[in-house]
Amino acid sequence: MRRLQFWYEFGSTYSYLSAMRIEDMAQAAGVTVDWKPFLLGPIFSAQGWATSPFNLYPAKGRYMVREMQRLTAQRGLPFQMPSPFPQNSLYAARLALIGHDEGWGPAFARAVFTAQFAEGANISDRHALATILGGLGLESPVLMERTDQPEIKERLRQQTEMADELGIFGAPSFLAFDELYWGDDRLEQAFARLQKG
Repeated sequence: MRRLQFWYEFGSTYSYLSAMRIEDMAQAAGVTVDWKPFLLGPIFSAQGWATSPFNLYPAKGRYMVREMQRLTAQRGLPFQMPSPFPQNSLYAARLALIGHDEGWGPAFARAVFTAQFAEGANISDRHALATILGGLGLESPVLMERTDQPEIKERLRQQTEMADELGIFGAPSFLAFDELYWGDDRLEQAFARLQKG
């Protein structure tokens, strides 16, 4: 079966858009999605940015918020900007790595994006993440403890380095065969690339 790599960052507004539709699109196209959580912070830092470009360039940030309002309304998704933005997604990303190993990753990712961008929750808060896990019927205390294990920390570091090596500079990004696509508005093109073979 053809596979699409979905590189996402929990602090990314546009990753929220993709996370909420990618599985339905993949099912219709006969494609398997490989969910790849990573951290944009180290990649931005290597470019000399201490925060999101949406914060560095206020006009760009204002445009992004308005565009998100338009797109979420069009797709029937709730939306509110969390404060602060971007949120620290370290523990959410570590949990997602575990979840993708165990089969509950996509549901967890969608729940985290919803909590953050639909309900304004602070996903850097471990209690908020435990609540999300509990809502999915998962053993939140055990899983939260696992986020501090050295092997989980190392895996996330390696996955972020892999994103950088692939030339990924923003989220969401999609890898279809050897072709990289950046942004929710390029998701259809990524699927089309897989269809061509």
